[in-house]
Amino acid sequence: RPPHILLVPMTEYLKRPLALAALAVVLIAVAAVLYVNRASVHADNPPTVLSALTPVAKPEAAPAVAFTDAAGKPHTIGEFKGKYVLLNLWATWCGPCVKELPQLANLKGAVPDGFTVVAVNVGRSTEAETKGFLAAHSASALAAYTDHNLAMMRAFHVYGLPVSLLIDPKGHVIARADGPAPWDAPTAVDYFKALARERS
Repeated sequence: RPPHILLVPMTEYLKRPLALAALAVVLIAVAAVLYVNRASVHADNPPTVLSALTPVAKPEAAPAVAFTDAAGKPHTIGEFKGKYVLLNLWATWCGPCVKELPQLANLKGAVPDGFTVVAVNVGRSTEAETKGFLAAHSASALAAYTDHNLAMMRAFHVYGLPVSLLIDPKGHVIARADGPAPWDAPTAVDYFKALARERS
């Protein structure tokens, strides 16, 4: 009988390392899944919430079309090489455009490095009017860019608004969204953060 009494704590002692080993295996498996999920983030695989953002079949260099800032100074997308750019074409008379302006502003603020949002007003508004409109619609974080002659719409073959184009750090258009999207949704923000981290 005494030997039997000794077997009980011995059994519990032996079970404890097995339980710890099992826990270690589970933690390693979870870490592996998280690593794979992070590594699989790619421009070709946007999250479900960004279903409107469709990868283009053949990435091409973004046209060097000029647009102006609030001071009337001309710019091109080429100036933003080295980071991912979400180019958004909008107008004040476009309801869906106006609705997503605050979302775009939130996205820009949430991903400060390696990524930016360039929202260009392709309507008839002046630079000053564009700046005021953005401020009035909770989107003052966006720079007031304008294109009065519709050059960007022609260059990017835009036939309706809003349109957003994802441009990689090398200046190539790699994805396009015809229509609005929930740009500041948590999974969308995570997607753009991951792209910014992995930019080349």
